[in-house]
Amino acid sequence: MLLKIYSMSLNYWFRFSILLVIILLAGLSARSQELNCQVQINSQQIAIGDNTIFDALQQSVFEFMNNKRWTNDKFAPSERIDCSILIQIDKRLSTDTYEATFQVSSSRPIYGTTYSSNIFKFQDETVQFKYLQFDVLDFSTNAYISELTSILGYYAYVIMAMDYDSYSFYGGEELWQKAQQIVSNATTSGQPGWQSFSSRNNRYWLVQNYLNPRFKPLRECNYKYHRLGFDQMVDNVQKGRAVVTNALTLIEKVHQAEPNSFNTRLFFTAKNDEIIKLYSKAESQEREEVITLLETIDPANSNKYTDIRSGGK
Repeated sequence: MLLKIYSMSLNYWFRFSILLVIILLAGLSARSQELNCQVQINSQQIAIGDNTIFDALQQSVFEFMNNKRWTNDKFAPSERIDCSILIQIDKRLSTDTYEATFQVSSSRPIYGTTYSSNIFKFQDETVQFKYLQFDVLDFSTNAYISELTSILGYYAYVIMAMDYDSYSFYGGEELWQKAQQIVSNATTSGQPGWQSFSSRNNRYWLVQNYLNPRFKPLRECNYKYHRLGFDQMVDNVQKGRAVVTNALTLIEKVHQAEPNSFNTRLFFTAKNDEIIKLYSKAESQEREEVITLLETIDPANSNKYTDIRSGGK
């Protein structure tokens, strides 16, 4: 009898343990990491006997971006933000120091479709960082620990801030502030890209501008363009396109205050091809009106926008 009771007790605890594991796994699934980041290292420009260090670097960066919890928000696996980082190694300055170019991009899905819209594309040049094969990538938003993790953490928050802004009015505010904190920590490092005086087209100004009230119309455009415009096109393309036009007119306010600003150019770097395809299907009057608008607010791509007249061909 005692043996039978003991056996039943073991069976109960076994089942309880299995249930507990399932609950914990379900909880982890509900709190999946925020980023789905593809990472690639290109070291073809330098000659080095053993390339395993770059395989290790690629794996370390991949795990850093994808396995870290950046916020307290709950993400389902299907909700993770698609993004990519290509690190092109340009020079080897010493045994553990490299000069590189970072190409960072992100996109968001458009509701009811299989289409993904580019949100962010930036090429960050002349980045110097240290890395040895078995280095642990430590990071803190409250302190500058290393150049590599500061840059990666910075872009993680920028990618999320842009994405959050596209779903709600100024939804990325807290994330922009996190990115700004990383900039503040790194300013005294002496490395390029973190200071206000080194360039008007760097990490410092990217986040500084987005937190500047004069650039709020650009962030409002991000929301209206995606959430009220493209996300509605599954039901009505013409209505959605009209909202996109209205969103683009908001950039005129930014252009008047800061002509040809870095952030405006970044917006159109991600969007100009998409905009051309969208309006190439519009009526002729709508095409001409948007071409006039685009030539004003994005003069760098004015020649490309004439393709709208020919149907984007």
